Amino acid sequence: MSRRARSSPCSVRNGAGKTPTVNVLTTLAKADGGTVRVEGHDVATDARAVRAAIRVTGQFAAVDELLTGRENLQLMLDLVPGNGGRRLIGELLERFDLVAAAQKPATTYSGGMRRKLDLTNLIAIAAIVGVAFLLGFRPAASLHDWLGVVGLVVLLAISAGWLTVALGLAAKSPETAGMAAVPLVMLPFFSSAIVAAEKMGPGVRQFAEYQPFTPIIETVRGLLDGAPSAGTASTAVAWCVGIALVGYLRARATFTRRA
Repeated sequence: MSRRARSSPCSVRNGAGKTPTVNVLTTLAKADGGTVRVEGHDVATDARAVRAAIRVTGQFAAVDELLTGRENLQLMLDLVPGNGGRRLIGELLERFDLVAAAQKPATTYSGGMRRKLDLTNLIAIAAIVGVAFLLGFRPAASLHDWLGVVGLVVLLAISAGWLTVALGLAAKSPETAGMAAVPLVMLPFFSSAIVAAEKMGPGVRQFAEYQPFTPIIETVRGLLDGAPSAGTASTAVAWCVGIALVGYLRARATFTRRA
């Protein structure tokens, strides 16, 4: 069977095999059989030339593959008081036609289903922010403080991005690549995001005090309160730059070695 494709938008039902096909075409997975060529290059024997000829953009945002669809939404809505969060989860799952898959791990979802779950997560985050303002959250940040918050968030996103790229390149399969990022996802829960580090028990307190997310979170809090700490901010920036540098160097070395 031979297929010749041109670049064009397409719409195919969920579960039809789009994601596995893209994984093969981009040399992230091996085909079960046959020959696949991209721009005249065989994806199995000339992977480096294929990667040089294409550009790929990711389709996932914030889905934890170890959790079910319902648990992913619950993770975003844990800060909503009362039963409103539980009711909203049901409404979102029904609205985006994910009720049947709500109890399945996200790793079993097709690409289209994951994008739906990403969208519901964004709506859940918006609900959290809305509830915070209803409960009286009023930041005292100035324009410069807000710019600092945005800059730190962007820097964190870049550093986390390079680290996950390095982990993904080192993984043996797309599944193990997703699993490798789980510790990074869990780090904020062992920081001062929910409980002040000084109120934690021995061992956990020391870990929270010296891990990267605590100074980042405290810097954001200080900026929103209009009273940032220069020392904490410097530590947060240093962590972000360090993680980004390590991720970049590791990813580049792995890519060069495998190419």
